[in-house]
Amino acid sequence: MTQKKYTYDVSRKFVKSFKRYNIKTKKKITQKIDVFLEDPYQPALKTHKLTGKWKDYWAFSIEYNVRIMFKFVANDKVEFINVGPHGIYG
Repeated sequence: MTQKKYTYDVSRKFVKSFKRYNIKTKKKITQKIDVFLEDPYQPALKTHKLTGKWKDYWAFSIEYNVRIMFKFVANDKVEFINVGPHGIYG
């Protein structure tokens, strides 16, 4: 296995939101985070920069109605802010 390019922290909001998901979705979230940490711009993740009041943040997709909102905090570190549907931006 290759060494991860990024390390991460999680917000309390992320932890609280993550706990609401069932085991199957939690596993999918964890797998996508592993992919993200090796290559945040892997096309399957659909990583994109947010706009408006969230212009300093990014998001990537887990499945159709689940995404992770995050920000880059250093060259090799990110913070996962929240996980959930589009409503996480509001």
